[in-house]
Amino acid sequence: MEKRQAFRISGRIIWLSSLFLGVIVSLPNLIQHQYNIYEVIANSLITFVFSLFVWYYNMLTLPVYTSQEIARGFSLFPLMKNLVVGIVVMFLLSYLQQLILTHLNFGPVMLMFEVRGVLINLTFYMFIHLLYQTYQNQRVSIELERTRMDNLAAQYEILRQQVNPHFLFNTLNTLKYMVESGDEHSVDFILKLSDFYRFTLENRKLDLIRLSEELKILHAYVFLLKARFEEGFEVNIQVPESRQQSMMPPFTLQLLVENCIKHNVVAPDKPLYVEIYTENDFIVVKNNVQPKITPEASTGIGLENINERYQHLLSRNIDVFPETTTFTVKLPVINEDSHN
Repeated sequence: MEKRQAFRISGRIIWLSSLFLGVIVSLPNLIQHQYNIYEVIANSLITFVFSLFVWYYNMLTLPVYTSQEIARGFSLFPLMKNLVVGIVVMFLLSYLQQLILTHLNFGPVMLMFEVRGVLINLTFYMFIHLLYQTYQNQRVSIELERTRMDNLAAQYEILRQQVNPHFLFNTLNTLKYMVESGDEHSVDFILKLSDFYRFTLENRKLDLIRLSEELKILHAYVFLLKARFEEGFEVNIQVPESRQQSMMPPFTLQLLVENCIKHNVVAPDKPLYVEIYTENDFIVVKNNVQPKITPEASTGIGLENINERYQHLLSRNIDVFPETTTFTVKLPVINEDSHN
């Protein structure tokens, strides 16, 4: 019932189209110089009233389509029922005219009106049901799109929730290595880790943050890494101020740097260099490749997570260029004034 009530055709269209038909059918008589004005008025009035009836009757009898009805295809019964009802109504209108204008030959006049009524009924029935079917298809499309967006939002929330456990797992491993080696910076590391998580809690529920904020996260993270690797790890950040007002999903750069550490040897005699800079409409993260002899087991969260978040937010993929000596990831710039 709700779906039937939601579909509407403007009352102005219904009345104007019915009036137009009433005038049109009288034009042949009006063109002739000899005509009976009462017959012309009756002819127009009957067509006008019948057209109004057909409009509203079709609107009131529109079906609420179910998946089973759609699967069965076009049904002849509703059309035949409408035609029969239309024939009866037109007969009554013709009979009413006969009572008023008794000089008319009822048989031919009634037949003319019935043919006209069938044509009007068929035309309006097809037109209204075409509009109604289009309306139903649009409703289905909108509902499917809403469902798709809800699913994407749910998937994105899962992706976003994966970031913190992933980072915590790797950070605790770093702290474990420092404590086991008796590193004197362990206390500073714990304090910085506390500051980092405080900052993380402030941003973790956001879909996008400014690049300047993301760089703050990265600087804190790099401090934690430097405490462990010292001279074996260097990050060079060259991002102009003009680009730092652009947006990106939180923890993107941190995840990329984490990937560099995870898949490459990091040692004072083989330092790992990471460069972060801008190139056209991309933020570029590039590192030298020095694979570990025994690769770490991958959780599959890093690059895949970042790519799916960009697909969700921007409908674009990140660009990945694995080469022999370098590994480069290009992130599309998200400008606040050009993306929602």
